[in-house]
Amino acid sequence: MTPRMTRGALKHCQRVLLLGVGLALGAASPSASAVTTLRITHFLPAVASVQRQVLDPWCDELEARSGHEIRCQIYPSMQLGGIPSQLPDMVRNGVVDIAWTALGYSAGRFPRSEALELPFMLPAGGDEGSRIAWAFTQGPARKDFADYHVLAVHSDGGAVFHSRDTLIYDAADMAGLKLRAPTRMASRMIDALGASAVSMPPAQIADTLAKGVINGASAGWEVVPPTKLDEVTRYHTEPAAHQATPTVTVLAFLMNKQSYERLPDKARAALDALSGEGLSRRFGKAWDDAIVRVRAKVKNDPDQTVITLDDAAYNGMRDASRSVTEDWMASREGGVDRAALVRALEALVEQKEPALE
Repeated sequence: MTPRMTRGALKHCQRVLLLGVGLALGAASPSASAVTTLRITHFLPAVASVQRQVLDPWCDELEARSGHEIRCQIYPSMQLGGIPSQLPDMVRNGVVDIAWTALGYSAGRFPRSEALELPFMLPAGGDEGSRIAWAFTQGPARKDFADYHVLAVHSDGGAVFHSRDTLIYDAADMAGLKLRAPTRMASRMIDALGASAVSMPPAQIADTLAKGVINGASAGWEVVPPTKLDEVTRYHTEPAAHQATPTVTVLAFLMNKQSYERLPDKARAALDALSGEGLSRRFGKAWDDAIVRVRAKVKNDPDQTVITLDDAAYNGMRDASRSVTEDWMASREGGVDRAALVRALEALVEQKEPALE
């Protein structure tokens, strides 16, 4: 009696154990194999608004919406190597799945999109500029992005002239200054205004200014905290709210095409739902919030001075830099009809839309 009960109990325990292992494997295997980790990189520190205000929450939403089929691994500050101008190649070649990059850092790579950076073309502010940038790059400039799946394109809200020792009230005050320029178009605009442009990425600005190699920089307000620009400059010149910005840095969130196509259907649908114009304007809104926050901090510092261009100074700068736009339109490099692109962009700028809440 006792031996039979022992053997029966043993068999029962074995069945229960095998069933438990089977259930565990059945539950674990599909989820483990279905998770896709997207490698995302960018050129700013992890404390910058792009990661804290957009990328981190966006990744959380993407993971939840995909049913945890997608997760992100973010590499800030070029942690995977290379320099900012190489980010488009890193995406195209599959070194990373996604990169957030400034189009103008890779001079000549996105020729049609350069129109967005022309002097006094886009309105100041991130949201409206990002609406225009998304529409333009998905329409007239779409050939620039044939090698990528584009998740978002946005504006940095526009340029501010930050200087160490010189109050800039108009173009005459810029004569002889050496100013950092973020893009090729910004360089041409700065040269046209009488200063000398020096190209460099954000990470180099503060050190170069501190050493006296340059006198100031063209950069959006959002860049100021992560680059410590306010620690090496005292004067900041910006356009008025009703004026167009001297230039913008156009930023894009680019994905490797194969990485996108390999996603399972549910994961791809989640990514699609969180991309496009909505994400572009989400970036833009984050930049608007940063502009308000950083400008207020700088204005409240008694050692800092913020100057707003009056209409006469604005018109003078716009007229002085008009040749940059005319020369760009006249160029037929690469067979691109640049005059048609400018006309299309001007039409988009005229199509005013309300800001996102």
